[in-house]
Amino acid sequence: MTTSHSTQERSTDWLASAGLRPTRQRLALAELLVGDGQHRHVTAESLFEAASASGQVSLATVYNTLRAFCDVGLIHEITVDGAKSYFDTNTTDHPHFFWEDTGELTDASTERMEISNLPSAPDGAEIASVDVVIRLRRT
Repeated sequence: MTTSHSTQERSTDWLASAGLRPTRQRLALAELLVGDGQHRHVTAESLFEAASASGQVSLATVYNTLRAFCDVGLIHEITVDGAKSYFDTNTTDHPHFFWEDTGELTDASTERMEISNLPSAPDGAEIASVDVVIRLRRT
C-alpha cells in the first residue's frame, strides 16, 4: 500500500495520542480510518474489506484492533438493532442517522437538538454517554 508521508504521520500520531504501539496491522487500519483526516463510520466487515486489498490483516485482527481502539478512546462504537456495530472516528457527542435501506450510518446535525430530562442513574452508577440513532426510511 503506497501512502503519503502525511497519511502515515497522521496515523502514527493518532495511535501515539492514545499510547498505542504502532504495529504494522494497527498502522494499516489507522491509515484507512484517519489517514486522510476525514471522519468515518465503518463496520468491522467494511474495514476488513478495505484492508484486504493489501492483504495485511485478518478479520479477527480487525475486530481485535477496533476493540483496542475503542478501549483507549480513539473510536466510538455505535450499536444498531442490538447486533450491528459501527465504529465512528468522531468521538465527540453527536447524533447519527441510520439509513434502513442501505445500512449506512451518517452524522446528524446537533443544531436544534436538545436532550433533557434523562432518568437518574441507579446508585453506584453514572451515565457515561447517550447514543442517539435516528432511523430513516426513504419515501
